[in-house]
Amino acid sequence: MSHQWARRRPSRAGAAGCAALLLALLAPLAGCGPAGSPPAPARFPDVQRMLDTRARAVERQDAAGFLASVDPRSTGYRDRQRAMFAHLKGVPLADWHYDLDSTEAFPLPAGGDRTRLAAKVRLRYRLKGFDTAPVHAVQYLTLTEREGRWLISSDTDGAAAGRSGTRQLWDQGPVKLVRGRYSLVLGGSAQRARLKDLAHRVDRAVPAVSAAWKGKWSQKVVVEAPDSVEGMAQLMGSDDPSGYAGIAAVTTGEAGVSTTAPADRVIINPDAYEELNDLGRRVVLTHETAHVATRTATTPATPLWLSEGFADWAAYRGIRRKAALTAPELTRAVATGKLPARLPTDEDFGFKAGADRLAKAYEGSWLACRMIAEKWGEAKLLAFYRAAGRSAAQVSAESAGAPIEAAASATAASSRSRPATPAARPEERPKARAERTDHAMRTQLGVSMAEFTRQWRAFVRKQLAR
Repeated sequence: MSHQWARRRPSRAGAAGCAALLLALLAPLAGCGPAGSPPAPARFPDVQRMLDTRARAVERQDAAGFLASVDPRSTGYRDRQRAMFAHLKGVPLADWHYDLDSTEAFPLPAGGDRTRLAAKVRLRYRLKGFDTAPVHAVQYLTLTEREGRWLISSDTDGAAAGRSGTRQLWDQGPVKLVRGRYSLVLGGSAQRARLKDLAHRVDRAVPAVSAAWKGKWSQKVVVEAPDSVEGMAQLMGSDDPSGYAGIAAVTTGEAGVSTTAPADRVIINPDAYEELNDLGRRVVLTHETAHVATRTATTPATPLWLSEGFADWAAYRGIRRKAALTAPELTRAVATGKLPARLPTDEDFGFKAGADRLAKAYEGSWLACRMIAEKWGEAKLLAFYRAAGRSAAQVSAESAGAPIEAAASATAASSRSRPATPAARPEERPKARAERTDHAMRTQLGVSMAEFTRQWRAFVRKQLAR
């Protein structure tokens, strides 16, 4: 890899995999309890009422009311909760809610003579002026009944079973805020100048992305800048920071759902991000901002080469730079006679793909989107992106002449009975998705996938031979 891109390429290449990992972690676990049994809030209404009272205390900034939900005998946990509540001061919350999902979410430690529950609780919150839909975060809490009242006594008992939940910035320490024109940056103990620089760069990225993605989106971006890669991993719902060591930034958010979907966050790894030069930081933040803008059009049907290639295309749009400098790994491969035979697959973007393979996947995807923009026009690139993300129900309805809106409504109705599909696409059959991509390509570009691939290979050779 070439100098300044050596850290950025694998770091961004992990972004899609990390987003998929996050969504998988946030996806509801299988229900606990006998089949057909009432939901947890109905079986334990006192627990849900306690959680509702706790949430109202956060909204009212009532520290005493918040701590009333904590077991006084769990002194360590109580101290951490007191500190967490203090860290929330200044965070512009629009609302805050807890939902009891299940009560047998993890094995409880042996011992104790009290009635206890291993609860999975979903926190939903919005940031005022930025979130039109709530962020969802999972917590695994031990609840203890004392004198007829349910109290929270721990949030760490599930860790041994891999149930650690997602720790927000205010769980990690005091939170600093910097507001930009289009951005809100939340950081830890980092110098305010670093947070201001992030806000400034995102404020530049938003208009750049809006010029590329001519579609409706919020044009507001929330950035979280933890103090360490360990903090980043916690925000991603993981206790293992090793998988994020080279990742400069990732974008969270559930793919392919409506505008009522959970909000996006761009999460920064301070270590990897600081290693980037000025252009690298600009490209990374514009790339992640593009993911925020396109999320509602990005579904499990969207191939990663298209979603990642478009984000790179938007990031490099307007930057005059030779293709060989932007795509060094692919350039070296072409120079040694190793021109790719196919477009990058989703597996090429995986954690285990290796740095070179990841880099070539991103570079090839960028060149594919660049070719579409140059050969068919930017409007066709956007039309193809949207068409490629349409579900099977939408495609069938369109083929039958039904309005797109009706197809979208049918899809939404069918999805209400199951969790939103994560970006990892576990239920998307590769053959079916390939057929829909081919259909979108024929409809929008007038060529088959096979012909597009042939033209792409010729384009890559020509661009990188310059």
